[in-house]
Amino acid sequence: MSTYVPQNPTTLATSGDDAAPSRVSPDASLRAPHAAASERGAARVSAPDAASPMAPRAGTTTAQTPQPVPLDLPQVRKPRPMLLAALGLGVLAEALLSRPQWGVSFPLMAVALLGALAWLGGREGWQRARPNAWLAVPLIVISGFVAVRASPWLRALDVLTSGVLLLLLAHFWGAGRVQRLGLLGYPLVALGSVFKGMLYPPALVRDSVDFKAARQHAPRLMPFARGILIALPVLFVFGVLLESADAAFASAIHRVLDVDVWALFGTTVVHTLGALFAACVAAAVLGHALRRRKGREWGEDEVAPARPLLGLTEALTLILAVDALFLVFAGFQVAYLFIGGASSPAEGYTYAEYARRGFFELLAVSMLTLALVMALARWTRRESPLAEGAFRVGTSLMVALTLLILASAMKRMVLYEDAFGYTRLRVFTHVFMFALGVVLTWRAVTLWWRPERFAIGAFVTALGAVVAVNVLNPDALIVRLNLANPGQWGSDTYYLRKLSNDAVPELVHALGSTGAWHQDVKDVVDVFAERQSQEAHPTWPEWNLANWRARRALQEAGVATP
Repeated sequence: MSTYVPQNPTTLATSGDDAAPSRVSPDASLRAPHAAASERGAARVSAPDAASPMAPRAGTTTAQTPQPVPLDLPQVRKPRPMLLAALGLGVLAEALLSRPQWGVSFPLMAVALLGALAWLGGREGWQRARPNAWLAVPLIVISGFVAVRASPWLRALDVLTSGVLLLLLAHFWGAGRVQRLGLLGYPLVALGSVFKGMLYPPALVRDSVDFKAARQHAPRLMPFARGILIALPVLFVFGVLLESADAAFASAIHRVLDVDVWALFGTTVVHTLGALFAACVAAAVLGHALRRRKGREWGEDEVAPARPLLGLTEALTLILAVDALFLVFAGFQVAYLFIGGASSPAEGYTYAEYARRGFFELLAVSMLTLALVMALARWTRRESPLAEGAFRVGTSLMVALTLLILASAMKRMVLYEDAFGYTRLRVFTHVFMFALGVVLTWRAVTLWWRPERFAIGAFVTALGAVVAVNVLNPDALIVRLNLANPGQWGSDTYYLRKLSNDAVPELVHALGSTGAWHQDVKDVVDVFAERQSQEAHPTWPEWNLANWRARRALQEAGVATP
């Protein structure tokens, strides 16, 4: 019969190699009692005495020093190659973009950034990014218009649109589909890319630079720093005494102190800071595009349908009431503006009152109707095919009547332009109204087919509007249309003088025509010629097609020297 022998818990805790038998030397066996006694003594010394007034009482907690919460920086793939690419892009951006104006430099930077992204991602990264790589096409096209147009309105629009496309491309480079976003998903993804990208420059420096070695060598530099601090007051005292002792030495010291340090190194400092800022921007884009994803992100899943909050009866009542109101209003508009061929404002109104006031109200109605249709389609309960059909018919009729209201707003704007001429704001407004009409039409289509694809259609329409307004060339269009109707806008050429070089070829072409306004156009051309003579010759990164065409047109007209 075996006898149970209790074992030491320490013995039970050992396992594996620790439990293997080992040979114990006699010296070790002799030292073991003394070592155990030493350990017990150390334990008595280190352990607080329960009776001591310094020992914590039972039921109380000891105060702890709060520890700083470390910043949760993301992990970076290929940190050193990415750091070199970001620094290279920063130097390139400073060399190309630190100019009075941007020309071919802007699309070149966009292409360089896309090239660095493709190089760092490799073949595997390109395979993941290929479903969303079509975003690079409008990015290159729209950024290229910066080197084509000279209008400040167009250049600001092109730069802003290029930035949004770059942020979307960085988010969708490795996963997700841009067409799966909802309407609010596009601005949220762009803003999220900005804030998340700001974490990657410090993370890139953390993973690329060996700060441990720097901390190890830092104590060796401290004696030199203390020596410099001690030497500065001593040098100052001796310098003052020696300056007073010798006039030649004093003159030399004054010449050294009179040197403008900012004039010598200010430009270098500014360019260095600009290159570092551009490198941080490049690191943010590259790091966010090649990030390690954690969990699900925007665009990886379709937008989940919302829980219906409105019954079908309530929704149809609202829809039919709005349809009836729009139908009555559209009847008045068709009778007066379209069938009647209105060539003058309504009775009791001036052109400005009738066109301006009616335009903004009708534009607001069109935008609110679009929002109403989207809200009803998302939150209306439709539990049967009959209910779905009735809802689709009612909302489609609402969209069709809204298109008539939008056409009425455009007709009013045309009446106003025929009377007072065209401006940049009016041309941009025309493009916006056409884009809004396309979005309304697409909303009607998606009521019957693929409703989850409305957002991507609206996004593509917005990109198409940006491309369209660049192709239209508003400044040249303003000159062409206003000069075709000189009796309406008269001899007031003040607005034409404020246009960009996009308008110069049309103005020079108008010099060959005869009319009472010929001298007025000649004065405007002279203003552009004088402006060209005062501008410095652009460097190759500033080359712009519109500026080059304007310079050549003025030279061929004989009003500017080569």
